[in-house]
Amino acid sequence: MQHQSSPEDLGDGRRARGARTRQRVIAEAVQLASVEGLEGLSIANLAARTGTAKSSVHATFGSKEQLQLAVLESTRDILIDKVIRPSRAAPRGYLRLVTLGDAWLAYLEDGTFDGGCILSSASAEMDGRPGMVRDAVASAMRNWLDLLALNIRAAIASGSVDPSTDPAQLAFELNAIGMAANWHHQLFGGGDAFRLARSAWANLLERHHV
Repeated sequence: MQHQSSPEDLGDGRRARGARTRQRVIAEAVQLASVEGLEGLSIANLAARTGTAKSSVHATFGSKEQLQLAVLESTRDILIDKVIRPSRAAPRGYLRLVTLGDAWLAYLEDGTFDGGCILSSASAEMDGRPGMVRDAVASAMRNWLDLLALNIRAAIASGSVDPSTDPAQLAFELNAIGMAANWHHQLFGGGDAFRLARSAWANLLERHHV
């Protein structure tokens, strides 16, 4: 006997289609934001680029600000998947710091984003714009700095990093290497940025290694 769709089935189908549309639009928005910046995002532009009705995109996100926040959330998830989760295979501490550097610089270099790391560019783009989007960028970057500092403290506790090391200072310097590499690569192109960054990361850690 032929199955008759129930209202619940129809509702589930609509929700699944809506989720797929949202993910497709966010994926396009992430790439657009990497090139044009978060302020370059627009619901009309995304609708045209994805072949989705403008009303549908607007209904999904409600406002440009909510679209920007969704892009930042997606970018954070990509960072977790490509950098943080793989690094957990290394023991916490000095080796984790080495692995985090390798994974982060590979993530910045491998073309994940058409226009470079969104969090790196958004840190400069949004730093003077108070509001929820700036707060979301600051929160993501604070979590990253805290993660670096956590592993520095673990390395000190394990005896593999000089106990006189200031975790916040070293985290600041390590982060600056990746941010500079992204800037250098986007502005000048070529492979020098990441070669220099890998050398700088290794040399900085070595100065603190015991």
